[in-house]
Amino acid sequence: MPYSTSTLFPGQTQTITIEKYAIIVPCYNEEKRLPYRKFLDFAVKHPEVLVCFVNDGSRDKTLPLLRGLQVESPQNICVYNMKQNGGKSAAVREGMLYVHENFQIPLLGFLDADLATTPEEWLQMAKYKEQYPRFGAVVGSRIPRLGAAINRGDSRSFVSAIIKMIIRRILKANFQDTQCGAKIFHRSLVPFLFNQAFMTPWLFDVEIFLRLQKKFGKTTLQKGVLEFPLMQWDEVGDSRLKLKDTIKIPLQLTRLYYKYHLEGKFSRPATMNFDSPKKMVVG
Repeated sequence: MPYSTSTLFPGQTQTITIEKYAIIVPCYNEEKRLPYRKFLDFAVKHPEVLVCFVNDGSRDKTLPLLRGLQVESPQNICVYNMKQNGGKSAAVREGMLYVHENFQIPLLGFLDADLATTPEEWLQMAKYKEQYPRFGAVVGSRIPRLGAAINRGDSRSFVSAIIKMIIRRILKANFQDTQCGAKIFHRSLVPFLFNQAFMTPWLFDVEIFLRLQKKFGKTTLQKGVLEFPLMQWDEVGDSRLKLKDTIKIPLQLTRLYYKYHLEGKFSRPATMNFDSPKKMVVG
């Protein structure tokens, strides 16, 4: 069924016709920096993409701003409102589950509200994933290279390099970038990736990879996940990850390692088939 119902205002509903893709955009106090026009232009140009904004208990006028976007393109923009701030991981999780439950969309993913990665490139990622149906997920990768405009601050790049090294040791997989805010999943993966709350607000991307490992086995991860080298990524100065959060990361990574590697055995590898929303066979 290519349609569902979304709440516009209390007591009012609308029919949204959607076919193939859904972008979840977590938003917290984005009143002054949300690229309103870019999101609207994308939504109007791509009616095949549902854009679901999740208001993460914002204290400013983010929610009215998002409602305004919804009014401008009601056919493929919806707003999910969280009354209390739960952090990015909670906003992404609730948005993914909401769309999964209410819309029969094959590919669901998320994108940062500051558009460090553009929605156009997110859509390219989704179409790239469709070329390789045996893979269950595609993740953006901010790899500096010739022809790509990857703009990251020097200090952040240094910290990111250290964190990436630790993450590689935990995952025991050679992924270039687990923390990029652009990721896409086949809908059949959504329940076991997002039903349970994440342990940390900023490292939920790593926890997603660990959950994939725990479900399908360590050796299956690189056979089920594609990395997509982004052509453009622009760091936004007002990063939500502050210094006090950064210094907590090593401890949080240790907790994740203990939970997913030491508390229980990994499952044996599964046979994955993502040709249709309901096909997933656990071996």
